[in-house]
Amino acid sequence: MSALVRSDRPLTLVGGGPVDPDQLDAALALAPEAVAADGGGDVRLPGGLRFRAVIGDMDSLADPERLRAAGVPLHPIAEQDSTDLEKCLRSVAAPLLIGLGFLGGRIDHHLAAMTALVRFAGKPVVLVGGDDLCFLCPPDFAMCLPPRTRVSLYPMGPVTGLVSEGLRWPVAGLKFDPMGRIGTSNEATGGPVRIRFDAPRMLVILPAGLLGPVADSLRGA
Repeated sequence: MSALVRSDRPLTLVGGGPVDPDQLDAALALAPEAVAADGGGDVRLPGGLRFRAVIGDMDSLADPERLRAAGVPLHPIAEQDSTDLEKCLRSVAAPLLIGLGFLGGRIDHHLAAMTALVRFAGKPVVLVGGDDLCFLCPPDFAMCLPPRTRVSLYPMGPVTGLVSEGLRWPVAGLKFDPMGRIGTSNEATGGPVRIRFDAPRMLVILPAGLLGPVADSLRGA
């Protein structure tokens, strides 16, 4: 499928789950244009902003006429074999996507969103919600973190650590699997953290307040 929305700048992606207004402001400061996934189109953007588009199966969008009247394009995708987040990921081209309204709320939606990060491993995406942000570890991830910053690693399939710097419990050489060893509740020792794995199957979970540095690091990666 060709991209329905293209941007040479990061985009904010808004889903139909819980959206914290302060986190939305933080996302829009980094990615000022927004695309909605289905029911996310009912979220009121601050400052008179409007969505560039709404993409999804449109089964939970409460007020499509309001959006049409504001000139927002609606792109219905009727198939039910993918989530609205996945529909957006395959329909939007941007150097980085910052997603809100996908974490928290219903656990099944939360898990489906985390699965989408792995299915679309070639897309740089960071999801933000509640206390956390989550992204798929790129081929070589590096950023500076204050000492004792929580760094949780969760494997979505078998994956082995190749490089580990700046973590209290190093992960290089360790084999991870969701049915075996996982890597939650690690922490930074302070300064540069660098991690690399042998396959794109490891999720990184950090405090939500690190969105800005994480966005910079993912764009660099």
